[in-house]
Amino acid sequence: MFEKLPQIIQGGMGFGISDWRLARAVSQLGQLGVVSGTALDAVLARSLQDGDPGGEVRRALEHFPFQQVVQRIMDAYFVDGGLKAGVPYKAIPMHTVEGSQMAAELCVVGNFVEVFLAKEGHSKPVGVNYLEKIQLPHLSSIYGAMLAGVSVVIMGAGIPLTVPGVLDDLAMHRSVEYPVAVAGEAGRVEILPVSFDPSSLADGGVKPGMLQRPDFYPIVSTESLASILMKKANGSIEGFIVEGNLAGGHNAPPRGKGPLSDSGEPVYGLRDDAKLAKFRDLSVPFWLAGCRGSAEGLKDALSQGAAGVQVGTAFGLCVESGLMPETRRELVRGALDGTSHVFTDPVASPTGFPFKVADVKGSLSDPEVYEKRRRICDIGFLRSPYRKADGRIGYRCPAEPVKAYVAKGGKVEDTVGRKCLCNALAADIGLPQRLPDGSTEKPLITMGDDLINIGRFCKNGSVDFSAADVIRTILDVS
Repeated sequence: MFEKLPQIIQGGMGFGISDWRLARAVSQLGQLGVVSGTALDAVLARSLQDGDPGGEVRRALEHFPFQQVVQRIMDAYFVDGGLKAGVPYKAIPMHTVEGSQMAAELCVVGNFVEVFLAKEGHSKPVGVNYLEKIQLPHLSSIYGAMLAGVSVVIMGAGIPLTVPGVLDDLAMHRSVEYPVAVAGEAGRVEILPVSFDPSSLADGGVKPGMLQRPDFYPIVSTESLASILMKKANGSIEGFIVEGNLAGGHNAPPRGKGPLSDSGEPVYGLRDDAKLAKFRDLSVPFWLAGCRGSAEGLKDALSQGAAGVQVGTAFGLCVESGLMPETRRELVRGALDGTSHVFTDPVASPTGFPFKVADVKGSLSDPEVYEKRRRICDIGFLRSPYRKADGRIGYRCPAEPVKAYVAKGGKVEDTVGRKCLCNALAADIGLPQRLPDGSTEKPLITMGDDLINIGRFCKNGSVDFSAADVIRTILDVS
């Protein structure tokens, strides 16, 4: 897959922070650029409704192998010239255990477009990053990325034992299944298969030839999880990303349920530190993540046997990032003047995983902004399936309206402090839903603890720096 393993893997930050522009820039510089695979169906649909002003999406769509699928999506979502001011985005179908053809097609095409554009104009490897916790879209998303020639699939926030086998089968265009957890009564969990058949896209047309099977790099926090994956996964694992609790986005919960700190954050201890000697024994390369975005961080990783580092925060704040420019600059200015702060919020994410939140004025990190927001679940990526009393499957999210969640059997205490990441992260990249009162959904920014050190990439007082600046600084080259 690689002529030479990258020393730097660019983190996959979603929605769309790690977009095709960022991934392409990093890959062209000889490191591994990674697009976030989270919610690319929503990104595709909203970009088309904005009129695809640069024409990049439509250029990528011309290369998609099943043009009848493209036509259906264009008919449903493309608005020439873009929606008028204040007009809300049309919703996309939510993912279900039973499946929806349009939902699957949007996922396949959205992932294809992002990876295609990231690979355009060069021959270097490009990766894609998914959250295992968002299980329902996995199969169609991965297939779309593979149709575009993705080289590496990275996945965290779960135990993805069956992904290697899925990659094997999708390379041959075979029908695949993925196990999804369905909550039942009294804490019981039922496992049901979600299926995807690539032939559903062809409408009688000819399938593409055999696809490249991408490498698989799970994100893990401990050597025990890595060992389980190596022993029990249904196919090959080509590497690991070992991510500590200083990294942005979702963190693994602490081992053991101790009290929160005085500031209300989870408390991590020695048990949460990965034993790197165990990783060296696994005979596959690994990269270290979490406050590793420096020359010293890379040198330390290499000295401990790692192939290199994964870096998110620095790339998330460079000019190629999908983060809104005004937000990006505010965060950098705050880091430079010492006012930036990152809080590991134990309850913000509906996934139940701790989630790093950066203080940004006017965002959901502000308690007043959070309290004023009307709770709604209209995108639904973090909904969890549950078994209803009548035997049917329903869906709920602790960030949805409290009464609705409780009526579905959820506990009211699980709703406290939960934030709608779906809507907030879409707002981070300039695709916020437009609300009836004329306002838009508010953002919520995630950054790693390394935010305070972002000044190492800034030159001559500028708050703008490039992916090339990040790579040069970490590799310690002029």
